[in-house]
Formats: sequence, C-alpha cells, structure tokens
Amino acid sequence: MNKDVLIIGGGPSGLSTALHLIKTAPHLTPRILILEREHYPRPKLCGGGLVFDAENILEDLGLDVREVPHADSDEIHFDFAGRGLKVRMPKRHALRVIRRDEFDHWLAKKAVSSGIEIREGVVVKSVQPREECVIVETNQGEFRAQVVVGADGSNGITRRCIFPREPVYTARALEVLTPNASAQSKEFEQERGRVAFFDFFPVPNNIAGYVWDFPTQVKGVPMRCWGIYDTNLLADQQRPALKEPLAAEMKRHGFDLGDYEIKSHPIRWYNPRNNVSVPRVLLVGDAIGADAIFGEGISMALGYGVIASQEITESFQRGEFSFRRYRRRLGRSGLGQTLFARWVITQVIYSLKWRWFQILLWRVFKPIVLLAAWVFVLNWSKRDLRR
Repeated sequence: MNKDVLIIGGGPSGLSTALHLIKTAPHLTPRILILEREHYPRPKLCGGGLVFDAENILEDLGLDVREVPHADSDEIHFDFAGRGLKVRMPKRHALRVIRRDEFDHWLAKKAVSSGIEIREGVVVKSVQPREECVIVETNQGEFRAQVVVGADGSNGITRRCIFPREPVYTARALEVLTPNASAQSKEFEQERGRVAFFDFFPVPNNIAGYVWDFPTQVKGVPMRCWGIYDTNLLADQQRPALKEPLAAEMKRHGFDLGDYEIKSHPIRWYNPRNNVSVPRVLLVGDAIGADAIFGEGISMALGYGVIASQEITESFQRGEFSFRRYRRRLGRSGLGQTLFARWVITQVIYSLKWRWFQILLWRVFKPIVLLAAWVFVLNWSKRDLRR
C-alpha cells in the first residue's frame, strides 16, 4: 500500500502530528495512515498529568479534554522531605490527570472523525528509507510512503532502524495505584485531597528524581497515583533499590507498598545531542525524548506534533524530503527551548545532590525557582501555536 504520510504509533505524538497536519495541509487528509501496534483502548503506563500547555494545544485543535474522565489538582507541591513551594494557577486547576488508555482512545476517535485512517494491530518489523520512498515491513505486509513519522515511543522500531548505534538516555519509573484513603487514616484524603505532591527527598541518596502522589480515577472511581522517577544521572553511584523511597513515603501516609501492584517503565528523556531525522523519516514524542526533569511526556508529545506538521507541510510544498531543517525548527520552537532548558536544569538540580542544596532549592529559593519555571519551563505552547 502506498501513502504520502505513514505515522508509526497511535499515541499522543502520532495523533497530534496527524491532527495538526490536516490543519496545515488539509489536502493530505486521505493520504495519511497511522499504524498502531495495539487495539484501543490499550493499556499505557503513565502518570497521566496534563499541564496547561497540553490543554492549550488541544484547545487550539478545537478539542475539549473535559470529555475524558479526569481528576483535577488545584495545587501542586514541590517539596524536599515534606516541605517546599506551592503552585496554584489563577482561576483554574494546576494539574489535570487522565488515564492514558482513555485519553489515547478519545484522541484516536477524534482523528478518525476528522478523516484520518488508523489501522490497529499492525506490528512494524522494519523501516527502510530509500531515495524515492520509505519501505515499512509489517505483519500485515509492506507499506510504502513518501514520509514516515516515528511516533512509536522510547524503544520504538523506527529509531532503532534509522539510528541503530545511537546512545540512549533513559530514566526509570515505578507506578502504583491505591484507594483514595489509607486504611489507617481516613483523614488522608482530607489532608491531601485535590493536591499533587512531588518530593525530591531521594536525591541525596543518588536517586536523581522524585516521589509523586496525586489524585486520579479509574473507571470513575477516585484513586491516588503514586510513583517514583529516576533520571539515572547518578547511576554510577551507590543507591538503594528504586522502590525503597516510594515504600517509605507511602508508609508515612498509611499505605503498604506490598499490598499493591507495582508497574515499571523506561522513559527516554530529551538530550540536545539526540538525532531527530534522516531523509524521509522524522521522529516525534518519546522517540526523541520527554522532559528530563520530571519525565513529563504528554504535553511534549502533543507539541512535537505541532512542529512536525509544519516541517512535513513545507516539505511537500518544496517537493523535497531531506528534513535537514527539522532539528533547527525544533530547536527554535517553544517546545525545543523548554526541552533544552529543562535538560540544563536537570544537570544542575540532580548533580548537586547534597541535602543542604536541595533544602535551599525547594524551601529557601522559592521565588527564584517560580520565576525560572514561569520563564523557561511553562507556557511554551503559546509561542508554537502562533507560528
């Protein structure tokens, strides 16, 4: 089968690329095909936090994420050992939390209703760029395309085919779902309620990340999502098992980690040295990299779709598909700038792992941290949507 644009992966980055592409180049709509390995709604390990930028991109597409079951946090705490700074957004929630199986399924249905074809259950075996096209071998035969978009995640086949020897910068994460309140303390929900917590207390013990806890829902039932994220920046140092800090924090609030199912997943984080394209093939989403500080991926994935659609549209207008400009376009975008800023900040806040520094950062330098976050980390989507 021949298509002009073949998108490998039907998650947020692939779907965002398609939805933005039919906005910038509507004539391509019937010539776009998304290949998804699984069948919707498919399970996906992810905390599911939607920040302002994610919702801003969806609103620009005319989509209302409130249609997806969600739980909102009115306030976010960034702490060290239980104390730190608080973030609230004027007249809105600070964080909206969805389940990825529900969110991705909803976004896929929006894409299909817009005229985009999605084929589910298609396993890609190889991606072979040629001078005149890209050949994609799958369990359902061969596909040929003018352009291939690799939106197949941290360990996707697209990146492995086009950059087989490139180094990988991968974080690790554990995730646990619990009831809304612990058996020992029914006051837990009243105390924490609609608040999201990120605590960086594991950093002095060489776990370069944080423990999180925020409200979520599963099939309409209120739950709490707990987890721990480690960038692996301090992987050469002696450190405890990843689940130990998570178990300690949960125990402090009356939960026994051993009573719940632990799930784990790797997260490829953005590094400015990561390659992003070859002729006729470009990457988006986790295939390039998520935010390094927090492992935030959904808003980044949606943002990659904005940039990739612009690059693909102009390539069809020129009739030239080298994608030589894609790295520069990404780097100059609001998304690229915040990814770079977050990568730099990651090297600082996790490398300076001393307890006294973490106390200064999260408790003493609160105004400076909030200003830096507002300037370098947040509100990047507005710049890209104005282009």
